[in-house]
Amino acid sequence: MLIPTIIMGVLAVVLLFIGYSKGQHINGLGFARDMIIEILPLLIFAFIVAGMVQVLLPREFLSKWVGTESGMRGILLGTIAGGLSPGGPYVNLPIAAGLLRSGASAGTMVAFLTGWSLWAVSRLPMEVGILGWKFTLIRIGSTFFFPPIAGLIANILFVR
Repeated sequence: MLIPTIIMGVLAVVLLFIGYSKGQHINGLGFARDMIIEILPLLIFAFIVAGMVQVLLPREFLSKWVGTESGMRGILLGTIAGGLSPGGPYVNLPIAAGLLRSGASAGTMVAFLTGWSLWAVSRLPMEVGILGWKFTLIRIGSTFFFPPIAGLIANILFVR
């Protein structure tokens, strides 16, 4: 995490200087403050969930249902859980990281994150409203098998 933090810090400082030179640094920092106020509570709760998953779910339970032993069952569970999971990356990435640390397989977590990004059941009403039923059904149909396939590929790559 050190390298990404350094890169993001350097980028922030450079952009802050550019904003200062254009007299826009106060506006930019105001937008940053607003985003922090909006996202920080969600981020804190997501980290709490990720931490509690690591200590409350027994390793044997995780191994059976989402670990390397779970095979296709774990990948399908990860896919469905990801598709049903609400929230953005601030919620789902910490949960996936916590599950990985607790014994979930890489394939299951890849399926979870792929299902979350491609299926996103919570996003469907907006998608139907904006793009229509036909387009939404075509998109779902064309991406339906990708989360499990991605999970299987990840399991193959992480085993070797």
